[in-house]
Amino acid sequence: MMKLLNEVIDFSKDVIRWSLSGGMVYQLYLCVLIALMMLGVYAYFVQINVGLAATNMSNIVSWGFYIANFTFLVGVAAAAVMIILPSYIFKDKDLHKVVIIGECVAIGALIMCLMFVFVDLGAPWNAWHMIPIIGLFNWPTSLLTWDVLVLNGYLVLNLIVPSYILFCHYHDRKPNEKLYLPFVFLSIFWAFGIHLVTAFLYQGLPARPFWNNPLMGPRFLASAFAAGPALITVVLIIIQSTTSFRIEMQVFNKIRRIVVVAAIINLIMLFSEVFKEFYLPTHHSQPAIYLYFGLDGHTALVPWIWTAIVMNVLGTLTLAFNPGRNKPVVLVPACILLFLGIWIEKGIGLIVPGLVPSPLGEVVSYAPSWVEVSVTLGILALGVFVVSVLLKPALIIEQQFDAEPH
Repeated sequence: MMKLLNEVIDFSKDVIRWSLSGGMVYQLYLCVLIALMMLGVYAYFVQINVGLAATNMSNIVSWGFYIANFTFLVGVAAAAVMIILPSYIFKDKDLHKVVIIGECVAIGALIMCLMFVFVDLGAPWNAWHMIPIIGLFNWPTSLLTWDVLVLNGYLVLNLIVPSYILFCHYHDRKPNEKLYLPFVFLSIFWAFGIHLVTAFLYQGLPARPFWNNPLMGPRFLASAFAAGPALITVVLIIIQSTTSFRIEMQVFNKIRRIVVVAAIINLIMLFSEVFKEFYLPTHHSQPAIYLYFGLDGHTALVPWIWTAIVMNVLGTLTLAFNPGRNKPVVLVPACILLFLGIWIEKGIGLIVPGLVPSPLGEVVSYAPSWVEVSVTLGILALGVFVVSVLLKPALIIEQQFDAEPH
């Protein structure tokens, strides 16, 4: 027992030291992230002091920038399964080498998701409502209850498995598959669950016809499996160009194919939804009209959604035809285009039109306030910080383990 405790202490000390040590550029990078987090903390205190009146949300648009980012990032977290599944189910050795990177990205995305829900509650003392046993959880009828459980459960799974594998590799021994593989297989099914439950939260609201759509769940998964691996690709290219960790070209090619298939399915379902809304429009089509063409002079979202669609199409076509043969100069912009396009479409482009017009026909314009933008920047910086401090020691440990004969 004492031996295991000493091993854990040694592992923890080196992980913390490797996470925070580095050259001047790395230290400056961490300082910038911390500064953005401090900006977010300041804006959040303004929100606590003033209340949610500090945001531009209202009794009509009651979900705004926070929930938009939450919805999108749940998909980014779930998308790690597209690296995990072929690695463990189909025994793909190429993707197995980078599976730890996908899990670190998922952990960062999950922490951001939970923080966006936390700040959307208005003040920290409102969070007790969402704590099992203490809060009024309405189990099992409330879909929000399921969302809280699956998100926290998926976070625990993504913390347990990589931590155990890295701990074993740190001490130069192979992990016992019987101990961690059941959790890996559970996490694969759980990943689909976290995004489907989020989709069901919207889909189960009959008074909101824009969300009351049977394609909501499948489209959530398709967009997630396009945007998430696209982000992981950019992270892999950054790692490849800034560290000594080598990633084979076939890894990029396999992830690119995953992204292309998911992105094409996402576009097909998008155009199916557009056809349904506009071929024979009814009064239930008003939210879609508001989004794509504007309604009663309110056109704030129109340029955003059309820009998102163009970015989606360009990113998908570029990745499909692969003119740069996976060269970063082409691959990175294409992945960023696709990622940002889905972020706009699945964020503000999904949330606000579901609320406007209201059930009483009221039409308002919504744009996030400086408080919402600042808090969002702080949370995004926190997520990037978490991914960075997790990846740095993980890459060092994996390189050392691969270098040793086994």
